[in-house]
Amino acid sequence: MPSQVHGVTTGQARRRALAEFLRSRRERLTPRAAGILAGPRRRTPGLRREEVAQLSGVSVTWYTWLEQAREISVSRQVLESLARALMLDAPERRHLFALAGEPPPERAPAEGPGPALQRLVDALDPHPAYCLDAHWNLVAWNRAEAALIGDPAALPPERRNLLRLVFTDPALRTLLADWPGQARHLLAQFRADARRRVGDPDLEHLTDGLRRESEEFAAWWEAHDVADFRAGRWVFRHPGAGLLTFDYVKLAALDAPGVKLFACMPADEETAGKLPDLLTPPVPEARTGG
Repeated sequence: MPSQVHGVTTGQARRRALAEFLRSRRERLTPRAAGILAGPRRRTPGLRREEVAQLSGVSVTWYTWLEQAREISVSRQVLESLARALMLDAPERRHLFALAGEPPPERAPAEGPGPALQRLVDALDPHPAYCLDAHWNLVAWNRAEAALIGDPAALPPERRNLLRLVFTDPALRTLLADWPGQARHLLAQFRADARRRVGDPDLEHLTDGLRRESEEFAAWWEAHDVADFRAGRWVFRHPGAGLLTFDYVKLAALDAPGVKLFACMPADEETAGKLPDLLTPPVPEARTGG
């Protein structure tokens, strides 16, 4: 049964908010901006309801009911048409869909972090930290992370991918204390994260290449295991610092869609004490690829 606040159901409240939002966007849009020739006696601020209906390809009656907050169904296709007719920007489109009870359109993935996020990653030294984009490419890292796994800057850009490193880099395979368990769980998290991008050419290129390069990846990918991210504990056998144990924290960057920040927090006092030494030579040799 729908919940009620002061006798108004959540559905009614949402329909009213949708009606008010549509009316406000209609009244702010001038006929000239919409490509409509305005007559000399026009008194309606912005567009008329029949003009929005015509631009959206819906009936005037149906659109009128929508602005009257009547209980009618609205498809995603119609919402897209309304968004185009009212010339909504991206935040307004997401707001429109949310008010109509539909999942908002996803924001286009960012190619990398902004300057402020990069400064945050750098400021986390001596705690290793890095950022991944929507395809798990390393797009930012600090000195501690480079000292822990080897400097990604020494790799060609196409090799700076966390999955590629884990499954094709012999040095990283040796670095991870429990490579099979950690690698397989990481792959399960990747598959769950990639479900929004099924059919993405870049995703297909990555997984097709890894199936050819790694027998383990090919076998585990076919298992279709999925796992949500949880604050996991990773153990490294670092050639300079010895045994290091970290708890991983994951944060989503709201101003950079698809970009995720991972911070490695020491899980014990021994690891915490070794972090300053991690930033001093010797460090793992730069690699040229998997």
